Amino acid sequence: MKICYFGDFNPDYSRNRVIIRGLRENGVDVLFCHTSLRGWRGLADLRNKYRSLKEQFDIVIVGYSDSRFMVPFAKLISDKKIIWDAFYSLYDSWVWDRKLVSPKSLKAKYYWFSDWLSCKLADVILLDTSVHIDYFSKTFSTKNSKFIRVFVGTVDNMFYPRSIQKTSDKFLVHFHGNFIPLQGVEYIIRAAGLLSNDDIQFQIIGRGQDYERIKKIATDLNLENITWIDHVIYEELPDYINRADICLGIFGKTDKAQRVIPNKVYEAIADAKALISAETSAMRELFTDRKDILFCRLADPRDLADKILELKNSDELRGKITQGGYELFKKMATPSKTVLPLINFLDLFFRHSPRI
Repeated sequence: MKICYFGDFNPDYSRNRVIIRGLRENGVDVLFCHTSLRGWRGLADLRNKYRSLKEQFDIVIVGYSDSRFMVPFAKLISDKKIIWDAFYSLYDSWVWDRKLVSPKSLKAKYYWFSDWLSCKLADVILLDTSVHIDYFSKTFSTKNSKFIRVFVGTVDNMFYPRSIQKTSDKFLVHFHGNFIPLQGVEYIIRAAGLLSNDDIQFQIIGRGQDYERIKKIATDLNLENITWIDHVIYEELPDYINRADICLGIFGKTDKAQRVIPNKVYEAIADAKALISAETSAMRELFTDRKDILFCRLADPRDLADKILELKNSDELRGKITQGGYELFKKMATPSKTVLPLINFLDLFFRHSPRI
């Protein structure tokens, strides 16, 4: 079974790492048709590489990238079946979640059209949750049957439980991610303000769109229980997670927050850390409250603070959620398990394809 992983994707980005490794662990021969060039030079580079490889595989997977030229270009130069790992919508992210582009602008129309065109041209589309699939199906007028749900997962040779010595006796609460609306970092900061006298330290890694606003909130609240870290090397991130007592997911109240399960969630449970996150439609597809996660109310600092205290004060509950989350990861979210719905599709395709 041979497939071509195609495009200007970043092979080191978590989503691509997981799918590529998962395919290979399930016996799929993955050939790269990849360019790091941009614009017309990148397209020319891909065309030349594709021509030299085209007799060696039967399916093209367009890997996740921010570019929306890859699916149309793959369709233009290839007669193979095309699978698109959409991962997320540019239109949804920039127009509605981050609100950096006006819905009536030409740029918004371009984002919508590029997402719509890729949906129309791809034979199969990969997305991370069923509610995300429902959004794409409705917004871009694409049949639901065209989609395959492939959870995000993470790589278990990087994220795994290990003993890392803490630098303080305080109960350490960890968060990492971009400071964008769906993450709800503001609510974490306000929860920290409610816990400033409870021997709890917050470790917050990241920057982004809302960074200055978030830091101002922390300054106005005179918070001294937060350690701010702008950036860490991705390969060192597991050490920061493993140093923590518990980890935090997402808490934003945007529509997109209801549809996605971000990388940080899988990275936490892969490192066997008890996780608190807002209860959303997407999170309920994978998690069960008080079994493998502790849910809190969306955009509610008081409830988040209460849940942090509950885990701090109950070794039994924290241990139960830690073990449950780790078992869930091993069952559903390692690379080899994450891609099983895609593997099932490929098995059917290769079984019935006259070219095999």
